[in-house]
Amino acid sequence: MFKPEKFAGQKACVLGLGRSGREAARLLARRGFSVLVSEETQPEHIPDFPAGVEVETGGISERVFACGFIIKSPGIFPQHPVLQEARKRKIPIFSELEMAIAFMPKNICILAVSGTNGKTTTTSLLGAILQDYVTEKKLPRRVFVSGNIGRPVAEVTDQIRTKDFLVLEVSSYQLEDSTFFRPKVACLLNITPDHLDHHGGMENYIRAKARLFKNQRANDFAVLNGGNALCVELAAEIKAKLSAFSTQASHSLKTDVFYDGDEIIFSAGYRLRPPKLKGIHNVENAMAAALCALAVGVDADAVQDMFDRFEPMEHRIEPCDKVRGIRFINDSKATNIDSTLTALRAFEKKQNIWLILGGRDKGASYAALAPEITPRCKGILTIGESMDKIARELKTPVPQVRCTTLEQAVSYALAHGHEGDIVLLSPACSSFDQFKDFEERGRIFKELVAKMKQLEI
Repeated sequence: MFKPEKFAGQKACVLGLGRSGREAARLLARRGFSVLVSEETQPEHIPDFPAGVEVETGGISERVFACGFIIKSPGIFPQHPVLQEARKRKIPIFSELEMAIAFMPKNICILAVSGTNGKTTTTSLLGAILQDYVTEKKLPRRVFVSGNIGRPVAEVTDQIRTKDFLVLEVSSYQLEDSTFFRPKVACLLNITPDHLDHHGGMENYIRAKARLFKNQRANDFAVLNGGNALCVELAAEIKAKLSAFSTQASHSLKTDVFYDGDEIIFSAGYRLRPPKLKGIHNVENAMAAALCALAVGVDADAVQDMFDRFEPMEHRIEPCDKVRGIRFINDSKATNIDSTLTALRAFEKKQNIWLILGGRDKGASYAALAPEITPRCKGILTIGESMDKIARELKTPVPQVRCTTLEQAVSYALAHGHEGDIVLLSPACSSFDQFKDFEERGRIFKELVAKMKQLEI
């Protein structure tokens, strides 16, 4: 466990100059530590840091091993040679998540949401419910939404006071580095293959997700998807009070909430209308957010009020615009196979979808997409590094067109599409071959659509 007082006077090393690494270094400097930030690549721009922070780029030097402890950025492979050498030398390694929480008051309420898909929507919805609730009730508590959702935990640490709510989106990368993380409420939405290249296989990926519940106690709360077999397998090891949700007719766990096709029905007697978000997966996200909120004392009326007002998230099956009667949908957040399957299932079987697929491959097989593509799609437009692998693995009567870039894919769909067609950007891949992140990919897609719309006028 990271205890700041134990390392007083020692130099800290932060591995990685990404956003979480930058904020970790700034937090440590504010708390009196001298810091070395070490980055393998040579970035175009090095951000400003306060006094006491040194930065080395273009390689990780031996200076790292002179530091008293290491804060690892989540994207760095766990078996990176530098980390292996640090372990040999018995240099403690901590996650940005645990380090940042160690500087917070002990009696805050942490609610953590994880899962292969749906994390951002569920975390945002839960944060909105809690914010609405504390405002309406005039409670002397505040709500912070942080983690993998965009604001690193270290960025909000100094603002948090006693009894505040901290709602975290936590990824498998963050969890694999966290040994002592203990949320009051832990929610696991689903587990499907993802990040297999990073974790070295499905078994390690599942093990990382299971860390969400590892340190919880009997007076904590756990929320699980009872319709997801891999989630269900973890239930036996959970020590917290367990609540399960499912939209499926058959499931393995006793569920506390289910869906009748119209309303979300709770065993406690509540009946809630789900938010107006497309897809059955968003009903599950709403179920999970509601169970988390109810676990910390929010009343059902407050949950329903936010359900009625909650808007679709950017880059998640987000309607953009129509050009010549063709609808464009931005699902750039679909960075894995299961996310794209979820997006496809949100549409009817009309064979009117032009699916833009591809990017940087993450290790799973594209063959799983075929059963959902065949009845819904009229064309597959491939882009990015994974085009060859998609062509090899995705066998379907739907024609594939190599477009290479997102701009070429949008242009092709517009040139060959007809009124009533849908162009769906749901890549099933990460964005890092051609874009900074999925947000940039989604923004550029929307800009391309807007430009086409202007030309139409």
